[in-house]
Amino acid sequence: MDLKDKICVVTGAASGIGRALCEAFAKEGAKHVVCVDMNGEGAAETAKAVGGTAFTVDVSNESQITDMIDAVERDIGPIDLYFSNAGIAIGGGMETPNSGWQRIWEINVMAHVWAARHLVPLMAARGGGYLLNTSSAAGLLNQVGSASYGVTKHAAVGLAEWLAMTHGDEGIKVSVLCPQAVRTEMTRGHEDHVAAINGMMEPEPVAQCCVDAIREETFLILPHEEVRGYMKNKTDNYDRWIGGMRKLNRKYGEQKF
Repeated sequence: MDLKDKICVVTGAASGIGRALCEAFAKEGAKHVVCVDMNGEGAAETAKAVGGTAFTVDVSNESQITDMIDAVERDIGPIDLYFSNAGIAIGGGMETPNSGWQRIWEINVMAHVWAARHLVPLMAARGGGYLLNTSSAAGLLNQVGSASYGVTKHAAVGLAEWLAMTHGDEGIKVSVLCPQAVRTEMTRGHEDHVAAINGMMEPEPVAQCCVDAIREETFLILPHEEVRGYMKNKTDNYDRWIGGMRKLNRKYGEQKF
């Protein structure tokens, strides 16, 4: 997809990867960039910087997502690309309370589902569109120290795969972003976390990786190229890979988000 003259929506736009993508889309000549975040002030700052429009939305609420999509379609124009980027992390394992599991599930998985549920029929009716969902390398490899993060990010990858294989013939393009550590509000103070084992990337190069992938319509976006090798190790010898992850767990398992 050529981003020039396209209407793009970005969630989690107040900072980090979301803000960097808003800036990158504007630089690519997008017709309009819609900046969405539950931090309304931050979304407004990003929108001002890119000449876009801000919406205050809690993506754990389906009706807020659909109301925002309806407002954009009505008042700005048909959405060409929707970047479902907002996400959270919760540390811990099975002891994580049900309320924590439910909230991270709603934000890291269901926000993607709700956006696609509403947008896919609209996009298909006009010949196509683009869905870009943020997952994580944890969605391909898992997450030491956080059961809920690893599980929900795996689900996000599975959803993106399903959307691509089910709606590709209707012109719906899908990409899934799977970085390791990126310098954002989520990772502030966690520079020595296991996710940063290959270094902590700045949001801007991650955004450029996304722009390049959208241009080529590439499904899997891996800003940290090392992840591809880890995936190969996993599929080549699952038991050996689990052994390696156990070693990482012994070293980093007590770290908290």
